[in-house]
Amino acid sequence: MASCSTISGNAFRCYSETLRSAPRQQQQCGRVTMPNHSSLFSFNSSPIIAQTLGASPSRRSIPVRAKMAASEGSIKGSNRMLVFVPPHPLIKHWISVLRNDQTPCPIFRSAIAELGRLLMYEASREWLPTVVGEIMSPMGAAASVEFIDPREPIAVVPILRAGLALAEHASTVLPANKIYHLGISRDEETLLPSVYLNKLPDEFPDNSRVFLVDPMLATGGTIIAAMDLLKERGLSVQQIKICAVAAPPALSKLNEKYPGLHVYTGIIDPEVNEKGFIIPGLGDPGDRSFGT
Repeated sequence: MASCSTISGNAFRCYSETLRSAPRQQQQCGRVTMPNHSSLFSFNSSPIIAQTLGASPSRRSIPVRAKMAASEGSIKGSNRMLVFVPPHPLIKHWISVLRNDQTPCPIFRSAIAELGRLLMYEASREWLPTVVGEIMSPMGAAASVEFIDPREPIAVVPILRAGLALAEHASTVLPANKIYHLGISRDEETLLPSVYLNKLPDEFPDNSRVFLVDPMLATGGTIIAAMDLLKERGLSVQQIKICAVAAPPALSKLNEKYPGLHVYTGIIDPEVNEKGFIIPGLGDPGDRSFGT
């Protein structure tokens, strides 16, 4: 059960109870706090009005100005941007390690790589095509098997620098994937993006599936620039999934320009400061990953 009330303007406060009869959970949408245990947000318009799913395996939902969706499989073809926050305890653990300003560089880089592995694992659920067949097992018996279809291209596009660390373990999750590097810097004064390295193909093969990886979706300039480049090369939003740590300004911009996109994030932080950093955030993931 859930109840919602207006706080001010278009912001809402919602209380819900999970299937496990956990204590009441509080969500404030817009530029206010959001709970770590939420698992899906559905965006309709700005300011951000969200829907929350409990942490239970059945993904029961609490609607807030949005239709609910039981799973990604049931929302294919939706024209709304959907943001998934997987309620996995390991994701919460690695986010906590990354948040700590005392975490040393080697541990930070290892933690962000683990977070990337888990987000790509969750994002690939019900998305990768498979082929079935039959093989002989070591016991001499025939066994039915199902493999990821090697004929369907899988690509990972990390946005340098920090995206390299988040995508470090991609090959341990995604079989036969290709990695295309994309370097985009952000002006510290204007916060506008500038592409300095582009190793994307002129055109992606048909039926490609692309994981766009960037640890920090803050103001939205960098991720929008990256999405534009992917779209120019023949990809639709249904062929792209974003793995990141996010804040409302970037999510709002993505929703406006790319409805239907799916974003997988370890957490949604409430705001971005005047320098374009997520608060509380992770600091500068590139500096903290590489020690420079």
